[in-house]
Amino acid sequence: MKRLAIASLVILIFVIAADILICFVYPDVGQLAQDHPDKTAFMRYRERQWIKEGRDMHITKKWVPLRKVSPYVIKAVLIGEDDKFWHHDGFDYEGIERALKTDIKERKLAAGGSTISQQLAKNLYLSPSKNPIRKIKEAIYTWRIEKSLSKRRIVELYLNSAEWGDGIFGIEAASRHYYGKHARNLSAREAARLAAVLPNPIRFDPTGNQRYVRNRSRHIYRIMLRRGIVIPDFDAVMHPSTPEVPADADLGQSADTTGVSPVAPAETASPTEQTAPNPPELYNQDGGASQEKTEEAPAEVF
Repeated sequence: MKRLAIASLVILIFVIAADILICFVYPDVGQLAQDHPDKTAFMRYRERQWIKEGRDMHITKKWVPLRKVSPYVIKAVLIGEDDKFWHHDGFDYEGIERALKTDIKERKLAAGGSTISQQLAKNLYLSPSKNPIRKIKEAIYTWRIEKSLSKRRIVELYLNSAEWGDGIFGIEAASRHYYGKHARNLSAREAARLAAVLPNPIRFDPTGNQRYVRNRSRHIYRIMLRRGIVIPDFDAVMHPSTPEVPADADLGQSADTTGVSPVAPAETASPTEQTAPNPPELYNQDGGASQEKTEEAPAEVF
C-alpha cells in the first residue's frame, strides 16, 4: 500500500512537471507577431461559465490595429494597469513584492501586481484561477511573450483581448458598446473610465456612477493631466461631449455585478511620460491613433 502511494505521488509529480515544461515550447508565441488570436483561453473560459449557468451569451469582439486606438486609451490603460511597462522585462518586482505582502497579511491569494504582459499571458493561454501551478505557467508565458514580441505588439494584443464587460472583449467592442463610437475617437475622460474598470469589468461599468469607477478614473485622468498627456482645451475640441449610448445598445449586454474589489493604480510617474507631447503628436506616440476615416466592419459575435 505504501509503495502504491509513493508510485502515485511520483506519477503525479511527473505529470505536473510535464504540464509546466511544455509551456516553454507550446504554443508558438512567435506567431503572435503577425497573427491575431481568435478566441483566447479566457474567452473560452467565459463561454463554459455561461453554459454552466444556463445563460445565452456570446463573445462580442472586433480587432482594431493600434494606430486606430485613441492614444488616450493607451496612456490611460498603462497608467492604471502597468505604469512601468516600457521599463520592465514583463515582471514588476516591486509590485509583486507589495502583492505578496498583502496576500500574507490577508492570508489569501488576492492582491494584484500583474503587468500587462502577465495579464496578456493569462488571457491568451490560461484561466483566472490563482493556484501556484497556473502562476508558474503564467510566468513562463510572460517570459516568452516579452522575448518574442515588441512592446508595441504586446499593447496591441492586450487591448484587443482584454475583457471590458459581460461578453465584451477588446477596446473597439467596448468603445462601441459603452460610447457608441470607434476606439480612435475616445476622449481622455472616456479612456480613463474604460481603464478604471479593467481590474474587474464584470462588476464595474465605465458609464455607471459607482464610486470606485468615479474615483479611479479621476485618479487616472489627473495623472494624465499632470504629465501633459491631456491638454484640456485641445481635448474639448477634438472630442466634444456626446450622449452616452445605452448599455444594451448595438454590441452586447450590460455588465453583471459580481467579483472582487481591484487594486488602485500607482501614482508614480514613469520617466518616459514626464515630458508632455504637443497635442498633434498624441496621434503618433506609442502607436497612437490614426485620423484616417475608413468604413469599419461590424463587430464579430461568436
